[in-house]
Amino acid sequence: MSEESKRQISYQPTDGLSYDPSEVKYWDEDALDKEIERVFEVCHGCRMCFKYCDSFPILFSAIDEQHDGDVRKLTPLDTQRVMDACFQCKLCEVQCPYTPRDGHEFKVDFPKLVHRYDAIRYRKHEQQHKLRLKLLEDPDRTSAMARASFGVANVMNRVGIHRWFMEKLVGIDRRKLLPDFAQMTFESWARNAGLMDKGVGGEAVLFQTCYVQGNEPQIGIDTVEVFEKNGVDVRCEKGLECCGMPAWEGGNLELLQKKAHANLDRLMPYVGAGAKVVALNPTCSMMLRREYPELLEGADRERAKELAAAVADPSEFIWSLRKEQRFNTEFKSSPGHRVAYHAPCHLRTQGIGFKGRDLLRKIPGVTPATVMECCGHDGTHAMTVEGFEYSIRVGQKAFDEMKETNAEIWATDCPLAAIQFQQHAGVKPLHPMSILARAYRQDGFDAPKALPSGQQPEGELKK
Repeated sequence: MSEESKRQISYQPTDGLSYDPSEVKYWDEDALDKEIERVFEVCHGCRMCFKYCDSFPILFSAIDEQHDGDVRKLTPLDTQRVMDACFQCKLCEVQCPYTPRDGHEFKVDFPKLVHRYDAIRYRKHEQQHKLRLKLLEDPDRTSAMARASFGVANVMNRVGIHRWFMEKLVGIDRRKLLPDFAQMTFESWARNAGLMDKGVGGEAVLFQTCYVQGNEPQIGIDTVEVFEKNGVDVRCEKGLECCGMPAWEGGNLELLQKKAHANLDRLMPYVGAGAKVVALNPTCSMMLRREYPELLEGADRERAKELAAAVADPSEFIWSLRKEQRFNTEFKSSPGHRVAYHAPCHLRTQGIGFKGRDLLRKIPGVTPATVMECCGHDGTHAMTVEGFEYSIRVGQKAFDEMKETNAEIWATDCPLAAIQFQQHAGVKPLHPMSILARAYRQDGFDAPKALPSGQQPEGELKK
């Protein structure tokens, strides 16, 4: 046995540890390799995360079956396969007992290690990136191009020959159900509704997200309705951009930082005036709350820390009002007794609980059934040729558990998860804000179940 193979791999951080892109060593490949070896050894010894994505089964299989249990024998191709199987659900970081968030001395953050690997790879091969990455990393640009087609993009996304061509040219799987692009954006609606004219201030400003802005404005409209029903002074701001997560998925830190800078410029005046920044997608609230303060640099990093303290999920914000007189439980219709609620991965990683589910319980007679499994969509991953079938396999438990609830109405805070369920489980979940907005209306559901006049959950306050 060689001296190298006799050497124990310490679980303690190496001098190559860095999760901060502003540090020079973050971009040092030798430093990264030291940390990859260490973290892989920790994971190899722990194996708590075997049930999540394929990264861990691939890692454990390579070590056990190909390399005699020795992490040091892993090849660059082995490492690439492990890293490419991660789709940033972040559930391993939630589960892991060795994270910086928990204050553990090992400071293991597997998703951030993967991001570092991808960022270095992107920087090395920036000019060689596929058209798909350039298309998916900037939803703002893609949405603007689709609107300029006056609906043709939506039609073509359902034409078989076009999808075949797009799969071959771009790498977006032809079988993937893609969201329609809205001709009128949420920002246009908000402007027409006078929400852009209120100026800086109020209690909350919406960060509608690129998806709500360009694909499903109704979620934003429903959120505004719920906030106004609860007496919240809600504002909207023009020119908000994608949170940057699609760019960061591929390792494009520069584009993420550019979009983050633009969002900070538009949102910080509201934060300075004491408003909360309400992000309508858990991935985006996670980015604003957890990623911006660590990925931005200089003055933007300091501003991002202030922003992070002001970020809220919409259900989290409304739940915070439940003991106030204005908290509105004057519901006029019901989604039915049983509602299946899916907890998105990126909501779980924020550790704020499932306030959307808790709010649904305030509708008289509603009993939500909670499903915690990953749906497998995870950003743009499920749209790709290599990710489509993989995402179905990952999400199958979630599909099955949602079906087993026998609920008439399904709910999830994540609009992309809703598309995944729509395609692979046959039901498109509604955002909790959309369910609440409908419940405030007399005819809020397709087959409205009107509540007796004045019926209230015991002990609840009326508006």
